[in-house]
Amino acid sequence: MATRASNGESTIYKGADGRWHGYVSVGFTLAGKLDRRHVSSKSRGVVVTKVRELERQRDTGTVSETSTPTVAWWLEHWLTTIAPRRVRQRTLESYESAVRKHLIPGVGRHRLDRLRPEHLDQLYTALLDAGYSPATVLRHHRLLSRALTVAMQRGHVARNVAGLVDPPAQKQSDLATALDLGEARAVLGAAAHVRNSARWTVALALGLRQSEALALQWKDIDLLTGTLTVRRSIHRVRGGLIYEEPKTRRSQRTLALPLPLVGALHEHRARQLGERMLAGSEWHDEDLVFAQPNGRPIDKKTDYDDWTRLLHKAGVRHVRLHDGRHTAATLLLSENVHPRVVMELLGHSQMRTTMDIYSHVMPALAREAADRMSALLLPGKGGQTATTTATRDDSGRSPEGERPGHRGGAEGTRTPDPHTASVVRYQLRHSPARPVPVRPDRGRLYRPRPGGPCRGRLRCRRRARPATAPGRCACRPSRPGAPRSAGAVRSTARGCRAGRSSRRPPRTGRAPPGWSPCGRRR
Repeated sequence: MATRASNGESTIYKGADGRWHGYVSVGFTLAGKLDRRHVSSKSRGVVVTKVRELERQRDTGTVSETSTPTVAWWLEHWLTTIAPRRVRQRTLESYESAVRKHLIPGVGRHRLDRLRPEHLDQLYTALLDAGYSPATVLRHHRLLSRALTVAMQRGHVARNVAGLVDPPAQKQSDLATALDLGEARAVLGAAAHVRNSARWTVALALGLRQSEALALQWKDIDLLTGTLTVRRSIHRVRGGLIYEEPKTRRSQRTLALPLPLVGALHEHRARQLGERMLAGSEWHDEDLVFAQPNGRPIDKKTDYDDWTRLLHKAGVRHVRLHDGRHTAATLLLSENVHPRVVMELLGHSQMRTTMDIYSHVMPALAREAADRMSALLLPGKGGQTATTTATRDDSGRSPEGERPGHRGGAEGTRTPDPHTASVVRYQLRHSPARPVPVRPDRGRLYRPRPGGPCRGRLRCRRRARPATAPGRCACRPSRPGAPRSAGAVRSTARGCRAGRSSRRPPRTGRAPPGWSPCGRRR
């Protein structure tokens, strides 16, 4: 007599239609119901094989869905369930716009497991033909690739077809259109007569991002020690303005304030206190450094419009507001500030980011490095270097060749370091009339002292030789037992005996190789 199968056990039987059927319980659906799979065949052996395969997939946790979802269904699921845990609200809103405006209408109708690389090629071509930039299409490609990667990790597809497609090549962005020194000073001069004038000093002197500057609070600024700490940024999303922490740890940084900026912030705080008294009960106290006349935060669009009007007032060409940040970095690099320091000031997470954006400043620094190496390693061989004119003295006299300590920028490309230039001018004024001689064997500086005590091989060769002992040092007799002059005895007492080696050569008529005539090793 056949017994009843236990709960959850697989079942195989022959139906009234003459076919063999098998049922396997693989778990529960998302709705909480029992997920029981069915297979059938005319042969019992085929059904047994299929049942065992389903049981293996159930035990290993690789059971696929009963019906493969479409690309549209998966993108909506990834966008509403998975992505919000990984990205910020502002980024999520940009994902939603790309998915619902371009990706779903383009490839959403295809089954997820039947999506092919050719479908993505057609989508990218259509976007480019519609006038979208390669950078926009590349962002769509990365978004779709991330969603398909998660689908592959969860077993919905066997491969990520986005990895088989070459995305559009992104064109190299133009060089940062930073303001030069004259234009930056013109902007600051025009900003002295507008409201929130310190806002533009902060932009050009510290290189803060727009969202970081508009989110500054007075508690982030210490006017006594002259420091400013970046702790948050402001962004507009659906529902209004929100404050967020910086994305990376390096973006949370503390900067030293220039002394003129400290004074400007003192004046700005005093004027803001007057606006607060005039606003009265309408003032919204958020402790913002740069705010509207009623204390509310300034919107990015309004801030950009103020920047445009300021450029027009200063008579300066139009540049983006973010180019004020590029201006600060370019000026620092042109003043020979190390790129690592610039990276820390700007809050970049990697040195590569700083070098890629400001690579146009590097040729001047490379020219300066070559000139310094020429002055240090090859003195007098290359003649005047490209940086010679940057360190002339007040009379216009250029130095006699480059010196190891010489510093300066490439002519016409950067401003020389004021401190270094002043040091070089001082050295030029007080340098001796004759160049200091150099020892031919070791390259060390020395000053000859005629008539001084013998101090070794070279000094013995320079001093006058006694007539009675030609070619020999007067500190030692020419042969054992010979008497020495009184001058030689005094010379020995002052010089050679104090620094003489314990191992002495035999006192023969000629000094052996490797020894000086006075008994010192060469």
